[in-house]
Amino acid sequence: MEEDLETLGEQLYSRIYPKHTERAGKLTGMLLELPRPVLSQMLRDEAMLSAAVEKALRALQLAQDPSRVTYKDEDDVSVSSDSLGDQLFELVDVYNTGHSQKITGMLLELHNDVVLNLLSDPKLLEEKVKLALNTLKEQSVEETDVSDSSEADDSERLGEKLFSLVEEMDPLHANDITGMLLEMDPAALQQLLRDHTMLKVAVQKAQAALDT
Repeated sequence: MEEDLETLGEQLYSRIYPKHTERAGKLTGMLLELPRPVLSQMLRDEAMLSAAVEKALRALQLAQDPSRVTYKDEDDVSVSSDSLGDQLFELVDVYNTGHSQKITGMLLELHNDVVLNLLSDPKLLEEKVKLALNTLKEQSVEETDVSDSSEADDSERLGEKLFSLVEEMDPLHANDITGMLLEMDPAALQQLLRDHTMLKVAVQKAQAALDT
């Protein structure tokens, strides 16, 4: 397993080095904290890799320039909280949980010092993301138990909209891909319907999963 991770690290480093020579080692180390399937997907998907590198760079800049987070007065605190939220969302989003917005909100309820630690400690962040995800899944199960037919109708409408968009990109696998995407959180699906680029990336991931 270690050799496998080492190979992934070498491949990531060789892709990152040409554009970020000085920080390639640090960036590679941060990305290697991500789940193994996500890393494999990044190596196949240039857009996904670029996005993850950008997020890691922003996290590095925040860690190296703590003066961006100030606590002088109430105005500064509110600005710093917004900044923290943006930074945290970028890092949480790398995990592709489909619940980035909710998880970020949950983590922002922690003390500011803890949030700052999360930004500079990928292992700690991963633990907190997993905990938040488990909590959300438990809540989702409870909500499903008391759901009514109107939710089913909403899901059906979402599915129809999604299918029509997916069909334009991949008519051959539209049914399978739509089915895979419908397993995501409804809020994440709404986001896909609004953001064509995100939908395209999600479809590419589904295609890759179908190919394996």
